[in-house]
Amino acid sequence: MEIKLRIFRFEPQVEKTPHYDLFMVEAKPGERVLDCLNKIRWEQDGSLAYRMSCAHGICGSDGMTINGISALACQKLVRDYEEDKEIVVEPLSVFSVIKDLVVDLEPFFEREKSVHPKEGIILKHAEDGIENLQTIQQRIQFDDDIKCIMCACCVSA
Repeated sequence: MEIKLRIFRFEPQVEKTPHYDLFMVEAKPGERVLDCLNKIRWEQDGSLAYRMSCAHGICGSDGMTINGISALACQKLVRDYEEDKEIVVEPLSVFSVIKDLVVDLEPFFEREKSVHPKEGIILKHAEDGIENLQTIQQRIQFDDDIKCIMCACCVSA
């Protein structure tokens, strides 16, 4: 099936305002939006900028806005958008754009560095062969910090 993707494009150092480019991609319903972005970069426009790493929904590096909802491009399937006329792909809205779908994550990492778990959560002296138990209350104190980057950003925004 042929998929229509309208992708946010912007390079702040070169352009004054963002714009959208329209791409047509041949894709199967089980393919991911990330697969479509890869096809665009590899076959149509090598200048398209976006992040990806593990492509398995773990690292959060491909967090973006897809049809108005923050999501991981590696988790969203083409069939999720069969009802829509097109798939609109934009950067995460709570960050400044570096280029196209790549956003400046430095503010997130600065906030993350400022979080210091309470005493007793960080193991100071590990003993070989001894299991270190953690209470549910200790885990809850830093639960949000171990979620994927996109989820943690949305929670702190």
